Amino acid sequence: MPAKLTRSRRGRAQRRAVAAALLVALLGSACAAESTDGAGGPKADRGPEARKEAGAAGALAARAARIKRDQTARAAAAKKWGLARTPLAAPPPPAVKPKITTRKGFEVEGQESMPPVFTTVPVKEKVVFLTIDDGAEKDPDLLRMMSDLRIPYSAFLSDYVINDNYAYFQRMQDRGVSLHNHTLNHRYLPGLSYAAQKREICDQQDKLEKRYGKRPPLFRPPYGNYNRDTLRAARSCGVKAVPLWAAEAFPDHMEWREWDRDLHPGDIILTHFRGSDEWKGSMPDLIRKVMKTVTDKGYAVAKLEDYV
Repeated sequence: MPAKLTRSRRGRAQRRAVAAALLVALLGSACAAESTDGAGGPKADRGPEARKEAGAAGALAARAARIKRDQTARAAAAKKWGLARTPLAAPPPPAVKPKITTRKGFEVEGQESMPPVFTTVPVKEKVVFLTIDDGAEKDPDLLRMMSDLRIPYSAFLSDYVINDNYAYFQRMQDRGVSLHNHTLNHRYLPGLSYAAQKREICDQQDKLEKRYGKRPPLFRPPYGNYNRDTLRAARSCGVKAVPLWAAEAFPDHMEWREWDRDLHPGDIILTHFRGSDEWKGSMPDLIRKVMKTVTDKGYAVAKLEDYV
């Protein structure tokens, strides 16, 4: 090989040397950028814990934005439907549901093996639960109103009054409402034999499952009356709990179970599917009344099934 490189070969060698130097410089810059934040200081640790914290913060921010959007929509709906105030937003449901036990004085013999009977869910947050019984009135405005306002509620249905329009309650279920058992014929259960009570409760379980695709976990006895046979029968066909109520709502007034005539965290509110032909007001009138009471007292309506 010649002792000296030709001019062209020297040029190629020089260009390769320059390219190598530039590559080293670029790699160094990349490493420096990776190890520093945008201000030139050390970059935050992006390990699993940091990513977890960032994800949690992002989820909280997304939830806050969603709540703000929902409240804006709820405020517009409240104005549309004539509510005195915008309903308050419920907190997120608990990660673990509270333990439900039978209210003192509501026990039957062998209660420890029966579905619990209760009027209030044990929570600390200022939430209450709205439940509507039987199914006689099928007001389409109720469906629209509750969807617009984004107010959760639970329906306890009796077959003898819903069987002329099962589709109405299908539309209700499609809007996120849970459908539960209020017996076939709304009989006074303690006056019936065990076998007759079982027909009233379990046959309604079967009908609701067949119609709506889900076997109800909750059951409410007509008039709130029950005995040991009632709970035995309910347990035998899959009932997990028996929510009664702490307050009852009407279009023109509220009735209270407790001595202080007030709401408490976790209280269950009862009302009925009724119209102006039976009550002093329509279903929307009823909702306006109960929501004024709930909101004025600083409570939000939460979804019962998130807690029970």
